[in-house]
Amino acid sequence: MAAAAQLLRGAARAVRAPPALARRSLGSAPPGVPAGRGGQRWALAGALGGLGLGLGLWRWRVAMAAGEEEDEEERLRRRFMAPPVSGLRELRRRRRELRSRMELLIMETQAEVCRALAAVDPGAAFAVDTWERKEGGGGISCVLQDGEVFEKAGVNVSVVFGQLSEEAARQMRSRGKSLKASADGKLPFYAMGVSSVIHPKNPHVPTMHFNYRYFEIEEADGTKQWWFGGGTDLTPTYLNEEDAVHFHKTLKEACDKHDPKLYPKYKKWCDDYFFIKHRGERRGIGGIFFDDVDSPSKEEVFQFVQSCAKAIVPCYIPIVKKHCHDSFTPEEKQWQQLRRGRYVEFNLVYDRGTKFGLLTPGSRIESILMSLPLTARWEYMHTPPESSREAEILEVLRNPKDWVH
Repeated sequence: MAAAAQLLRGAARAVRAPPALARRSLGSAPPGVPAGRGGQRWALAGALGGLGLGLGLWRWRVAMAAGEEEDEEERLRRRFMAPPVSGLRELRRRRRELRSRMELLIMETQAEVCRALAAVDPGAAFAVDTWERKEGGGGISCVLQDGEVFEKAGVNVSVVFGQLSEEAARQMRSRGKSLKASADGKLPFYAMGVSSVIHPKNPHVPTMHFNYRYFEIEEADGTKQWWFGGGTDLTPTYLNEEDAVHFHKTLKEACDKHDPKLYPKYKKWCDDYFFIKHRGERRGIGGIFFDDVDSPSKEEVFQFVQSCAKAIVPCYIPIVKKHCHDSFTPEEKQWQQLRRGRYVEFNLVYDRGTKFGLLTPGSRIESILMSLPLTARWEYMHTPPESSREAEILEVLRNPKDWVH
């Protein structure tokens, strides 16, 4: 090592310019060379030599930057389940834009959740399916089926753009959106999100759903409307109060980082949104839900969504690990199937995301209906016995509780 250092010092001295040359300005003749035509030739040679050195240094820097960019792209590629819809280079080029940051967030969320689920159910594997939408955009669907722990678990990413359909625009206007279409009725839109539904085999492990999305619409005068939406909610077959407290407390902590008023507001919104009107009961014990959020600023709402996305794994995976090996009876499995029937009813009749997907031309139906369980059951006039554990969960679904105070 000492010899190598001495060799490097010697090389540095060898290339160091003599003092007289070092003090001369670029292109001046060396001592003993008269100014004039000969001096001009020397000056030209000196300038060209400097230019060559500069070009060499520039090429080296470009090569280094390209190598670093390739290394970063490779690191990103390994982090994700599949290459992003917009392409890694495009996302890097526009990395300061919120669209790119949101797409990176939903890609990271998909990968984090898939890896956490796979760690709990190591005998199963996710099928990764990339798809394109001819009208613009595409997506990545990751689905695990028939594992030992999960009967069906899907985590989807979609990034789509194009013209909003008349039916989708009508749906948005019905909830208060003022959308001004052009003379030919066109409304350019850009939407992206990550969504997931996880249906475990064991009836003592609850079903979990989350969705986080970003939407932009360009109106006839060029004005852009934007908003975020999303949430995370839990649907247990049987009530475990300790699990309910853990789930809600974790989500509350994520909300409280931004504003203590957000959790109670979005918890109530969740209870109201996931209401199966024709049954008079909620789909589950809630969590948080929000939509059409466009204030206080785009950056602040994005940071909030990021905190919620980071809370998905810690709010749910500990519950899975706790109960995935619990014993259960055929009767408990049957009750799980009946509750899944209610899940299907809500998703097909009321869910906004399902409706938007089905109303958007070129949508991928398999990915939209990924939320449905492999199995479900409907029985005519089924009523559980009073004071049973089945009746206990029904009471909570009809009268939501405060789990954190």
